[in-house]
Amino acid sequence: MREYRVSGDNEYFRKGCVRVPLKVPLKSPLKGRAAFLARACVSTLLAAALVLTGCSGRKSASPPPVPVTVARVLVRPEPLSLSVVGTVEPVETASVRAQVGGVITKVSFAEGQYVRAGHVLFQIDPRSFQAALDVALAQLARDKFQAENAGIQAERYADLVKKDYVTQEEYDAARTQADALRSTVQVDEANVEQARLNLSYASVTAPISGRTGSVLVKRGNVVKANDAVLVVINQISPIRVSFAIPQNQLPRVQKYASRGALEVHVWTSRDSSRSEVKGRLVFLDNQVDPSTGTVTLKADFSNAEGSLLPGQFVDAELVLAMEPEALTVPAGAVVTGQDGTFVFVVGSDKKVEKRPIKVNRTLNNTVVVDRGLKVGETVVTDGQMRLVPGATVAIKSNPSR
Repeated sequence: MREYRVSGDNEYFRKGCVRVPLKVPLKSPLKGRAAFLARACVSTLLAAALVLTGCSGRKSASPPPVPVTVARVLVRPEPLSLSVVGTVEPVETASVRAQVGGVITKVSFAEGQYVRAGHVLFQIDPRSFQAALDVALAQLARDKFQAENAGIQAERYADLVKKDYVTQEEYDAARTQADALRSTVQVDEANVEQARLNLSYASVTAPISGRTGSVLVKRGNVVKANDAVLVVINQISPIRVSFAIPQNQLPRVQKYASRGALEVHVWTSRDSSRSEVKGRLVFLDNQVDPSTGTVTLKADFSNAEGSLLPGQFVDAELVLAMEPEALTVPAGAVVTGQDGTFVFVVGSDKKVEKRPIKVNRTLNNTVVVDRGLKVGETVVTDGQMRLVPGATVAIKSNPSR
């Protein structure tokens, strides 16, 4: 067996803390350039092996604790409810049109203004309608005088016919004339009422109380009777929210609705500052929509603050009952992975355990859990992306909730 060394007195190749003897033949048959290449290849292979194996005598350092926020598992009352998306719609809406034609001389409201029923919105030039009323009144007065005179004539002829001073034929003609003029007076009275009505229509008023939209016809425009829409008024308070539920949930809703009016909660936005509005279920449709397999429900809201507007999409929650002891965790604690839904539970030694859970329902930022957790346990609510089972955590603050 021949001995090997790298060169000269350097009998060892050092890599980190490992001291590896490198040997080459003392009396190598290779000479010159061939001997140099042989020694270089041996050195390169041993250096690569040492880089891959590292220092076998040094232990790897433990990873630092992962900073997380946590919360307690609590038992508290939570509603048993159905979460849906609803659409806000007015209880009443009116498209205001002119009932007579003419030139609009005045707009008596501002766009978006809240108006009461009967409030004058537009003024149409009333002069022609006033003139028509004056003509109708004059005709009525004339015909009244004529009818009165014809009545007197008929009474006189009634006395004369008894004394044979006039014939029966003359008396019948006088009575017929009086009756005809009385009918003419009735027609004139109807014409006067129609003229007064047309004059009142020259002042376009709000048919309902509510908030006005954009003014669609401005001052100075000529409008026709029952033609263009002048403005749309929507009733804002109270207001209604319409939503649909799957047909398989209908028996459940009917069961709880038979016990009393059900509450409906809606949220106007999905951020943390969204406001909650409460109302009551007032309508349950009498048929299932065959195209969607859903049933339409509606709820009324007082909407005193005006936070709900027609056409708005809202998150709605139909509260069926209140569950007094629901096991809850913050929604941020629940993680959905390939193997299902789970949370990270922090033990007394500050190490985490991956715990599968069964979620019952989600209410706003709270998750109701059926099984997998116990009251008082601590779960991670933020920082799960850096965690693995058995990892050590550093809690940023005291458990919330």
